[in-house]
Amino acid sequence: MLDIQFIRDNADLVKAKSKQKGYDVSVSDLLKTDAERRELTKKIETLRAERNQLADALKGGNPSAEQIERGREVKQQVTEAEALLEPVNDTFLTLLKKVPNMPLDDVPIGASEDDNVVSKQWGDKPQFDYEPKNHAEIAEAKGWLDKERGAKIAGSRFVYLKGDLVLLEFALWQFALGHLTDEAVLKQIIQDNNLDVSSKPFIPVLPPAVAKKSVFEATGRLNKEEQTYKLEDEDLWLNASAEHTMAPMYMGETLPEAEFPLRYVGYTTAFRREAGTYGKDMEGIIRLHQFNKLEMESFNLPEHSLHEHFFMVAIQEYLMQQLGLPYQVLTKCTADIGGPNARGVDIEAWLPGQGKYRETHTADYITDYQARRMQTKVRRGDGSIQLVHTNDATAFSERPLAAIIENYQNADGSVRVPDVLQSYMGGKTTI
Repeated sequence: MLDIQFIRDNADLVKAKSKQKGYDVSVSDLLKTDAERRELTKKIETLRAERNQLADALKGGNPSAEQIERGREVKQQVTEAEALLEPVNDTFLTLLKKVPNMPLDDVPIGASEDDNVVSKQWGDKPQFDYEPKNHAEIAEAKGWLDKERGAKIAGSRFVYLKGDLVLLEFALWQFALGHLTDEAVLKQIIQDNNLDVSSKPFIPVLPPAVAKKSVFEATGRLNKEEQTYKLEDEDLWLNASAEHTMAPMYMGETLPEAEFPLRYVGYTTAFRREAGTYGKDMEGIIRLHQFNKLEMESFNLPEHSLHEHFFMVAIQEYLMQQLGLPYQVLTKCTADIGGPNARGVDIEAWLPGQGKYRETHTADYITDYQARRMQTKVRRGDGSIQLVHTNDATAFSERPLAAIIENYQNADGSVRVPDVLQSYMGGKTTI
């Protein structure tokens, strides 16, 4: 959530930037409810103070009839005011949660993902002396991808991955984990990109794949219409990405400054409803209801968080360059970065079989928007307490597998293994 004082001081700005992100929020209704909430709170505090004074007087013995009567009146007035405050507080919180995070000034203003801006391209696109196939054609022909049996068991957009493709996926996880936990590698990435961040390695974690509704709401990631699956008869929702259950790890906690940054790399199977996307990406492994994902999550001091965002993007680029996959970097526009984000970056790999770039990574800069609702704080060295900042970014999902298959394909349908993955594949150079 945003700081209500920021909204009070910048009502027009909040309304304008919310509209840029595609959110129609009623700032005037929020501020009106906020004023009512503050007035009732002030009234309750005044009555409670009087009640305490009367209680002290009554303790002295021999209270007057007027004091006794006034004590009864104040007690009743407190009860009535508290009853009035409860629904006002509920309305206030509902309206406040609808206000998205404010985009940074460098975020392009746009109405859809079509307005995202390409900021960089890297790598030479492979040239073929034949018509390159898409990854689904190759994977199905090789027996690596079985969507018919997946649909038989679980419905459309569920698949079986098999054979060498599974080995390649596990090689991808091992490759990323090895580099994210290696301080020497991180130091080199920081140096190459002139970043002012710590070289502290990421801690591997296997987070829960489910969370309570209140937890999802606290992180601003509950999207039940388009994305999030719910377990029937349980207050549990399936995560759509590992950061959804890593970000709330420290809900309600205040951590010492010396521990920061706190960096995690988490692996989980993710689940997405993908509502509204039918008719798109029905082949292959680009847009499945179930997929595996390795995600970076970090908790930062406010003054370091933007550079941490740039650091995560630099890590993503490093991993893609190590794989030798051509890619482009997109600065996401206001309508595409999402409610909790102040800034967002996508990386898209070149897929020669489709003749286009497709998203493989995203990086989210969230400032203190999640931490305010989660009440995750840092105790500074001087004893002061602040909200932490959070960042998350994809290390790898299964989508880079599609890029490897298409970029490293041979005419006979075999696929070359990128050099950096061969040691994780028992030395195999081709699958």
